[in-house]
Amino acid sequence: MANWQAYRVAAYITAYEDAPALDACLHALQLQTCLIEQIFVVDNSRRPLLLEPDSKIRVFHHPENIGIAAGIRVAIEHALNESYDFLWMFDQDSQPSPTCLELLLKAYADLSETHAIGIVAPHAIDARTGATIEPARFLGDRFEGYKAPSQTEPFECDSPITSGSLLWLKTYEQVESPNPKLFIDGVDLDYGLRLRRSGFQNFVVPQALMQHRFGEPIAVRFAGQKKTIQIYSALRHYYICRNHTYLEFAYSEGKNRKSCRLKRIKYAIVGSLIILLFDRSSKFEKIKACMIGTYYGLRGNLDRSWKLPT
Repeated sequence: MANWQAYRVAAYITAYEDAPALDACLHALQLQTCLIEQIFVVDNSRRPLLLEPDSKIRVFHHPENIGIAAGIRVAIEHALNESYDFLWMFDQDSQPSPTCLELLLKAYADLSETHAIGIVAPHAIDARTGATIEPARFLGDRFEGYKAPSQTEPFECDSPITSGSLLWLKTYEQVESPNPKLFIDGVDLDYGLRLRRSGFQNFVVPQALMQHRFGEPIAVRFAGQKKTIQIYSALRHYYICRNHTYLEFAYSEGKNRKSCRLKRIKYAIVGSLIILLFDRSSKFEKIKACMIGTYYGLRGNLDRSWKLPT
């Protein structure tokens, strides 16, 4: 096994209008059992959340909100310029356990002896519901959550969630960084699958744990069954529908393109029905966002953005 302690690691956090969440994420990174040399923060808030960061934290303030994908691109470029081996990527809503990075690095050192590794990622748990946030596989016409085949051994997937992913920076020589036009949703699906299709493998390490806040979950009864649904803003609904439709349709081939189109239209309709039945705010704006997002996704148009409220 390679000497995992010799690797140089920088971390990255996308921040937006939530100082307590950012502080909690930074605190969790500072508690890691192995060294993180530098933490890059892209702060998309209107006003800076970190006024006096320490020397280990470098903040890039973008009040115009460049999104997650463009923020990761900023961090990758700086990490490469400073000769880091890995970039550990986070949303502000995540808190890795103290041994998380150590376990990821050990897994990488072991797996890299026989595999070309793009990403190693932790087991992500929804902090509010306790449910596992599953990585994704692409099944010909759609991305679908992949249940862990093992609770102890690393397992392969197409696309781990972005937050918590430990990216081997040598991949940049073959695979371009995340597409900034995706803005905030589907970034992980696209980047993970592009890594896979370029010959790299992505693994989840079940014993490396991370808490993550995933939307605003509420418990409902739908079609006679108890379910947990996520409450999102209209902006999130737009980018979920637009980006997932765009990516699934773009990656589908042959007959799968027809079934993909039908599935995405069905998703928008069912999603709109759920909003109508269970969401308590801005129902029609959110339904409009689902429909418009799906339309532009099928048209292959990533240039149409959803305007933030003023």
